[in-house]
Amino acid sequence: QVQLVESGGGLVQAGGSLRLSCAASGSIFSIRVMDWYRQAPGKQRELVAAIRSGGSPNYADSVKGRFTISRDNAKNTVYLQMNSLKPEDTAVYFCRVEASPTGTRGIWYQYWGQGTQVSVSS
Repeated sequence: QVQLVESGGGLVQAGGSLRLSCAASGSIFSIRVMDWYRQAPGKQRELVAAIRSGGSPNYADSVKGRFTISRDNAKNTVYLQMNSLKPEDTAVYFCRVEASPTGTRGIWYQYWGQGTQVSVSS
């Protein structure tokens, strides 16, 4: 019912920048939360940044001051601007959305994107 398409990953040198996008489509009545997770090889998936509808963004301590999450409600899209990238930011980045599909009477589901690789060289 809800599909997420991510884009913007790639290879960048340390200190560089990337911007990730995640667009939600389908029969969407409302989106409550949009956030970004990442998973490095051999590590657990971790929350990077989150933004609630009408709320302030939250960030993992490791990315505060370097990453900025934003959303365009008209486009059902969430962005992650990543600056001053470090090799330890290398991971697959996933977007996640808590959404209520049309016709579900306010039931919320979570949906995940397919992931996009971010690689930062030293």
